[in-house]
Amino acid sequence: MPLLDHFRPPLSTRRHWHSFHNAWSTYLADDLNQRLPEGYFAEPNAQFGIEIDVATYSEVDSGTSSRWLEEYPQWIPESPTVTLPFQLNTDVIEVQVFSFQEGPTLVGAIELISPANKDRPAHRDAFTSKCQTYLQQGIGLIIVDVVTMLSANLHNELMKRLGMPIEPMDADLYAIAYRVAETSESPHLDIWQEALRVGSQLPILPLYLKGGLYLPINLESAYHYTCIRQRIPEST
Repeated sequence: MPLLDHFRPPLSTRRHWHSFHNAWSTYLADDLNQRLPEGYFAEPNAQFGIEIDVATYSEVDSGTSSRWLEEYPQWIPESPTVTLPFQLNTDVIEVQVFSFQEGPTLVGAIELISPANKDRPAHRDAFTSKCQTYLQQGIGLIIVDVVTMLSANLHNELMKRLGMPIEPMDADLYAIAYRVAETSESPHLDIWQEALRVGSQLPILPLYLKGGLYLPINLESAYHYTCIRQRIPEST
């Protein structure tokens, strides 16, 4: 099924993009769980407009143990020595793959970019910081950007953040896989990149799982299945 534009009319007025992305991550995780070997599992994680609940700072949880309250009655910390502005991740739409051979350990991730990840420098910085952390921990990563309404290229910003000597990618829509490997004690970053466009098919990319396992991720198949389940016709 060709890639549709979920962020502009007519489709954007008929379907909510966040519902589609939520479902897409769920079906990607479901497909992975059918193919992962013993000792691994995948989970979708979709959170929109992440905020800290201010009430947690001013109210005691009604379920808090009375024993704890008796031991530490009305304890309030002193004022902080420093207060600085800090940018949380905004939207998170991802599939995380874990190995539980030595307790649940993150070994791979698929990130579906949202408009909020691209709409301002602080949000782009928060997204690329997360991806940088994944890669520096040797976690396999795939980034998929089908957001048509904004032109920022987060792959290029990630490469700049990592100091990679690579030509910027001339594409607004893309799907890219990353693998951190080490040969002769010299670590390097392998990249598989595919430019996307509305009306084209989505690619198959390798998802590297920390520890040496590769899995083919058929983005087209999962996308097509999501459109069917969301009742989005190909002719939209």
